[in-house]
Amino acid sequence: MNNIQNRVRLIGHLGADPEILQLDNDRKGAKFSIATNDHYKNAQGERIENTQWHQVVAWGKLAELCEQLLEKGKKVAIEGKLVHRSYENKAGEKRYVSEIHCDELLLL
Repeated sequence: MNNIQNRVRLIGHLGADPEILQLDNDRKGAKFSIATNDHYKNAQGERIENTQWHQVVAWGKLAELCEQLLEKGKKVAIEGKLVHRSYENKAGEKRYVSEIHCDELLLL
């Protein structure tokens, strides 16, 4: 049962080309966002579309594949773990980030 703890699986479309990060130790990172859509009917029976944006990060060889294969609008399936972190911006304000650290990627 341990292998299903903190796992996220999403299918969505890329909102932009991935941002590629070059780290000091020649390791690459890729940051991108994907949109997932859901819909429901409100009390008046109108169909309401709800889009959620998810921040995704990939590292190493997977980041290199993202750089080569991903572009805005592509449909992908991703799997990874949900990570929450915080940092201080230049104005000294604390910011909170939730992102998915991707370890599986499938082009659809």
